[in-house]
Amino acid sequence: MAAAGALVVSRLAAASAFPPRWGQTPFLRAALHGSAPRPAARVALVLSGCGVYDGTEIHEASAILVHLSRGGAEVQIFAPDVPQMHVIDHTKGQPSESETRNVLTESARIARGKIADLATLSAANHDAAIFPGGFGAAKNLSTFAVDGKDCRVNKDVERVLKEFHAAGKPVGLCCIAPVLAAKVLRGVEVTVGHEQEEGGKWPYAGTAEAIKALGAKHSHVDLKNKVVTTPAFMCETALHHIHDGIGAMVKKVLELTGK
Repeated sequence: MAAAGALVVSRLAAASAFPPRWGQTPFLRAALHGSAPRPAARVALVLSGCGVYDGTEIHEASAILVHLSRGGAEVQIFAPDVPQMHVIDHTKGQPSESETRNVLTESARIARGKIADLATLSAANHDAAIFPGGFGAAKNLSTFAVDGKDCRVNKDVERVLKEFHAAGKPVGLCCIAPVLAAKVLRGVEVTVGHEQEEGGKWPYAGTAEAIKALGAKHSHVDLKNKVVTTPAFMCETALHHIHDGIGAMVKKVLELTGK
């Protein structure tokens, strides 16, 4: 029995002479390279309500959160504390005339309650900002749904976009949300998809003309301005393609943070 115990002890001693396998501890890679682990990118996610027709497109928000999690980012969620433009009955696609809702309150559904007023968001505390799509971007974060190229942008949305841009920090936008950057950041390059409907594949192709009228160009990545965009549900395609496109956008945003 004593001999067996001595054998176990000797094997443990031998094993301790070698470092753990690569990746077994979060600090091993940094230790081998003689540097501290790289800090996680701090990303602000800006929502516009809950539900595609009057708020945030939920699939897009969820995909962004999944890809940010996979990329190791620290995420804080924000929304403006303002009334929605209107409330849409999503079973009918029609306004609920007698109903009113608050953008921050509705966005908290997606955030699982962990959300802050957009008025408190400062670019100084974050490395990047991302805006999912959904009609809320055109109805609650701006008046684009009503006024097109002559739209007004929520004052805090405008402030946040200008702060991140001035600080040289990346901004990602999905679906219809790129119109916000096109309006606020003159000459920025964004994409909302194709300019022709192509038999219904791009049902919101008219948005491209409005973006041109705002002086913006179409592109997936505007490296000069650090603005990254993806069409998402502006295209009638399979959900996994939309999810992958959002993943490419998130990956590039995180890359541009340098973290």
